[in-house]
Amino acid sequence: QVQLQESGPGLVKPSQMLSLACTVSGDSITTAYYTWSWIRQPPGKGLEWMGAIGFDGSTYYSPSLRSRTSISRDTSKNQFSLQLSSVTPEDTAVYYCAARPSSSVVEVEPARYDYWGQGIQVTVSS
Repeated sequence: QVQLQESGPGLVKPSQMLSLACTVSGDSITTAYYTWSWIRQPPGKGLEWMGAIGFDGSTYYSPSLRSRTSISRDTSKNQFSLQLSSVTPEDTAVYYCAARPSSSVVEVEPARYDYWGQGIQVTVSS
């Protein structure tokens, strides 16, 4: 069973870049079986799918965040990462990495993800 763990700073200043990593254990991020995603939940709001990276390195982004989001991977560390630029206090949220079996169309519904990290609180504040 795959396990995921988020890491990164808990506090980011406005206008700066938010960078998080997700370390995967139990399987390789290059296996064709999984799609790997970043999902966040702002305080008092629902889960929001941000983007994903496939086993072959292909990336997919939410249209609303595409201009500020980059997802990459380090296969030597079995990690995939999130970078979100020009953050504002509205980017304050619990950020999760998650995985689910791959399908022909990337899944954007957070409830359909099977494996989740514990989440990391990121606050954007000066």
